[in-house]
Amino acid sequence: MFHFIKHLAVDGININIYMHPNHFDLIPAFYLAVPFLFLLILINYLGYRFKGYHIKKFPGTEHVGIGPTEGSLLGLTALLLSFTFGMSAAKFETRRQLIVSEANDIGTSILRSDMYPDSIRNILRADFKNYLETRISYYNVGDDEEMIKKTLEQSDSISGILWKRVAFLSHDLNNRVASEQMIPSMNATIDIVTTREAARKSAVPGMILIVLCTLILVSAFLSGYGSKNLERNKVLVVAFALITTLALYLVIDLDKPRQGFVNLNDAEQLMVNLRTLFPEHP
Repeated sequence: MFHFIKHLAVDGININIYMHPNHFDLIPAFYLAVPFLFLLILINYLGYRFKGYHIKKFPGTEHVGIGPTEGSLLGLTALLLSFTFGMSAAKFETRRQLIVSEANDIGTSILRSDMYPDSIRNILRADFKNYLETRISYYNVGDDEEMIKKTLEQSDSISGILWKRVAFLSHDLNNRVASEQMIPSMNATIDIVTTREAARKSAVPGMILIVLCTLILVSAFLSGYGSKNLERNKVLVVAFALITTLALYLVIDLDKPRQGFVNLNDAEQLMVNLRTLFPEHP
């Protein structure tokens, strides 16, 4: 089991709190969508059967639908679904932009290392090469939290070494011009790691997804219950379940950019392409 360790200081005492991640997040969106599709159809059928039971128990009940209530609930569901989809799409685009920005920052830093004498340049480029591999691994390990933590520790260690080298070189007046260019670039390269990790952890709140799924299921039940004269159009039922599930699938898939069909592989390729800056790379 993956786990996070959070350190708290209470009266000078370090306390380790083990927090287990939400295993729901580790399940690919496709494997969540398929059972939900059949669950929607089942819930709709249960609503239909409950309506039949209600009519048999109360013979005087008119065989009419619940159009206004059903329409209002469907409208609310559509509103929340669109809101959640917009939130998920915005987070996906933010993550994509951050990958592009980090690739630009690392590429700029690598190129600016050429401003130093060859003896210094070769050392910096060797460190940048190792640093780049850790940042590529950061995405390639997927959602394995232990491996993500390991790659972050590796990149932090190497970036720390790079920063110390650049800071030391800045004291040499002969490297003044190069340092004035390299230091801002290194700052950006280091800072964006934290920004990107924060964006990775920034997901659609679970409570919103729970409320959304609840509204969808209730809408499916009322849709079955609201069948007029116990006439159930199976084509419409399946179409409703399929389209709603597809929309929900896209919301979840956008929020899991390392797993599903909608991923960030194309953006990550920009990071991989930086290997071409090292001709010696196999």
